[in-house]
This record gives sequence, structure tokens and C-alpha cells, in this order.
Amino acid sequence: MPVGISLLTLVPGVVGGSETYARELCLALGRVGKLDYRVFVPTIAADAADGLPSTAVPEYRAGRTMPARIAAMSLAALRPRPLRRHFEGLDAIHFPLSVMLPPVGRPPAATTVHDVQHEAYPEFFSRPELAYRKLVYGWTVRRSRIVITVSEFARRTLIERLRLDPERVRAIHSGIDHARFRRGDAKREPFLLYPANRWPHKNHRRLFEAFAIVRRERPELRLVLTGSGHEGKPTPPGVELRGWVSLDELAELYRRAAALVFPSLYEGFGQPPLEAMACGCPVAVSRVASLPEICGDAAEYFDPGSPDDIAAATLRALRGEHVEQGLARAALFTWDETALRHEDVYRELSA
Repeated sequence: MPVGISLLTLVPGVVGGSETYARELCLALGRVGKLDYRVFVPTIAADAADGLPSTAVPEYRAGRTMPARIAAMSLAALRPRPLRRHFEGLDAIHFPLSVMLPPVGRPPAATTVHDVQHEAYPEFFSRPELAYRKLVYGWTVRRSRIVITVSEFARRTLIERLRLDPERVRAIHSGIDHARFRRGDAKREPFLLYPANRWPHKNHRRLFEAFAIVRRERPELRLVLTGSGHEGKPTPPGVELRGWVSLDELAELYRRAAALVFPSLYEGFGQPPLEAMACGCPVAVSRVASLPEICGDAAEYFDPGSPDDIAAATLRALRGEHVEQGLARAALFTWDETALRHEDVYRELSA
């Protein structure tokens, strides 16, 4: 049973958690999958199949800049036939990166839509980006036989916001890489960690206000930020910018941090809290969106709109009372289980 996985819209280092999901899914399918896979990759991410048989597709004119990405996706939508030829002979196809490009009628398709943040927070998007998301997500979910998403929260939101038939929407939790994200022997150091690009929904402004409150009681603490978008923007005293870090460096930060503070306003899934838990790091997290579903009883929760509440939960997390619960919680999320549940969807599509 040949199944296609299209990663044509992948731009390395740009799409964050979606890239992690796509790459880890391919790796896990290579370990535990039973079907015949063919992965279609752009020329700028020829390694993205991670062990599964792959074909680089030069007809998809992938680019790294936003104008180049828009041009490539527009051309794929307007002239899909050269790309569709690669899909001939497949029994099913999966688009893991929220967008069905090129649009297909056959073979039957599943698309993973990670979130519809633009429906909840349209103010976080420019007018052209908002129009693009509404258009492309709309045709994607209409053409997909099955829509996969990454949490029950995201599933409910897709059904409500995009008026999808509940029978067509499947929630499959993502996993974490337990070989990389694991408890270590490093001593906890006096810093808080927040790994996030400086996007509006990541809520850095209120985190900075909360950090100032925390330092009144714990003046020795620093706040370490990773990710892009911080350059040239003001940061308060005690904040350390690390920029992009490798996954191994991130795991080491989890093992050394006094606590992870995760004040995001919106997450379809939310991997960093689980990764931190797997490394034995205490976690304080927003009580919104998918985060309570994912973190369970293993985190301290706060209202992300209240710096006082963020600060209070952070100080509670520093006690480390939920570390063992966090280790047990993180152990429930594996990529092998994620892959096996995707294979169930692929078999359903082919039937």
C-alpha cells in the first residue's frame, strides 16, 4: 500500500513545531511503520524524509524568504499538474504542514492542521497573511478526506471555527524525543527558561513584567530566552538572549534551568513544557488552549494575562514539587505511538 507524505512547503528553521512534527513523524514511521512510504521534499530540505524513501521535487520552486515562499505556494496552487504527477499510483497522501499544496482530488488526502490561531487572534497577523490563511486553510480542509490535528483542544476549535464534520477530524498527540530530552545529573542553576520565537502570541511583554516581580523575591534569577525575533528589541535587566540553539543545547538548558516559564496565549499542542518535564525541569504554564490537556497535573498554572499570576506560579514551580509527576506525564507522549495512529488514518484513507 503506497502512501505519500508531502513536505514540499517545509522551510528548515522557519515553521517551528510543525517542522519537528513532520521530521519526527517520518523518523518514527521508519522505525515502526508497516506501509510503503514515499516522501516528497523540496530541494531546500532534501534531508527532511529522515530515513524514509524520498524524492526531491524541483518543480516546487521552494525559497527561504517570505516573498519566495508565497511565490512558490501560489504557483503550486495555480499550476498543480506538474506536482501531481509525482503522486500517481499512491493509495493515500498526507500533508503534515497545515497546507494542501498542490491541491489534490486523488489520491484521498489527509492534512494535519496544527492550529487556527488566526481565527482566535486575527490581530496577530497582517492583513495579507490573514487573508492567505483563511483562503488556504479553507480549501485545505474542504479537499481533505480526513483532517488530523494535534490535540483535543485543536480538534474542537477546528470543528467550531471551520464548521467541520466531527467524523472527519482526528486528534493525535505529538510525541517527544526521549533519547534527547531526558533527566541528567547537571545541577540546577538560577535562571528561568523560555524557548520561543518573539511572536505576538508568545506573550513576552507580560513575561518581562512578571520576571520583574519574581526578582523582587529572587534577585539572583536570570531569564534565558532562545529563538528568533529578539534582536534589536528592548529587554529588561537580567534577560539573556541565546538566539537559535540546537536541540541538544536546548535539552541541556532544560536540565540546568531552575524552571521553565511558558506564558503563551495560544498553542495547538505545546512541546516545550513536555520536553522540560522529561528533563526533570519544573514547569509553570498558561492555563489556556491545549496546555492543560497536555501538561495535566504536572505543572503550575497561571493566567497569561496577569503578570502577578505568572510570577506567583513561577515562584511555586521553583519549589520543584511536580518534578516526578512531570517525568511520568512526559513518558506518555512518544513518537512511535504517534506514528502508529497515523498509519490507522492512512489505512482508513485507502479503504
